[in-house]
Parts: sequence; C-alpha cells; structure tokens
Amino acid sequence: MVAVRLRFVRRAIAATALLSALATTPAVQAGAPSEHQVKAAFLYNFANFVQWPEAALAPAGSSLRVCVVGTDPFGGALDEAFRDQVVQGRRVQIARGRSLAALGRCHILFLSQSEQGRWPELLKELGTAPTLTVADGPALVRQGGMISFVMDAKRVRFEINRGAAEQVGLRISSKLLALARIVESA
Repeated sequence: MVAVRLRFVRRAIAATALLSALATTPAVQAGAPSEHQVKAAFLYNFANFVQWPEAALAPAGSSLRVCVVGTDPFGGALDEAFRDQVVQGRRVQIARGRSLAALGRCHILFLSQSEQGRWPELLKELGTAPTLTVADGPALVRQGGMISFVMDAKRVRFEINRGAAEQVGLRISSKLLALARIVESA
C-alpha cells in the first residue's frame, strides 16, 4: 500500500514538473494556445526528456535537428517553440521537406498527416537511425513509430511506443512516460 502511494506521489511530481515546463515554453505563454502551439511545445519538451546515444549527437557543437516531412501543420508555432532555445547543450535547427533524403539527419522527425500512407515506408527507410518519430493520431505508434499525439476531450495527449524507441537506442525519461499512454507495435 505504501509502495503504491509512493509511486503515485512520484508520478504526480513528475507530471507537475513536466506540465510546468510546458507552460513556460514560449509558444504557449501568450493566452490560450492553439492545438498546434501545444503540439510544438510538446515537441520542445520531448527533446528535453529523451536521451540520444552519444554518437547520434556527434560531433560536439552540432545542432539538434527537428524535422517535418510532408505538409507542415505547425505554421510558425514550431519555430517559435524552439526560438533561442538550447536543448541538451545544442542549438536547434528546424528543417522541412518532402522526403527523408531532402531532410538529411534528424533527431526528431514529425511525420505529417499528408504522408500517413507512407508512414510504414518512412519508418523502414529510417531503419535503426536514432530518430524520435512523432505524428498526429494513434496509428504511428501501432506501426512502429515512437510518439503519437491524440486528442482526448479537446486536450492534446500522447501515446508512446517505448519499445520502438529502445530499439534504436533512445531512452525516454520516466517523467515523460508517466504522462503518456504506453502502447506496443501491432
């Protein structure tokens, strides 16, 4: 009973810390944020709560690359969420493109809804690259992607496929996992 209560308290503290960090993200400071401002802010926080293999962040001083493949649903919200931010000691570079080849190496890859029919192909093309894959809708995590945004009572939530992240050497913080619904690939 005490262990269950202690676990609940730890999860509540982790959730409060993450939500506090989210609330102070530049993209959501001014008034009621749009859905895509919230998702952009989540992407910023994902970058802070995921650990990449050391080789994935080499060479020292290189940027952390956040990419969008397909039609960008964020508008300026993604750029605003990362503006003047340093993540894990690195400046952030935002890239947008129609293909993985055009984007080059990405640390976080947002798979647009416009590319949903190609998600399995894109995941296969990534192979074992240590790239955090994120998309709208629950389909991605069931296809082997890592994080899917889902709407729940008009609130942005997310699901995580922890196994998919671990397979490519990414470690997701327990604080982030405590806020997510954990799913496995189909």
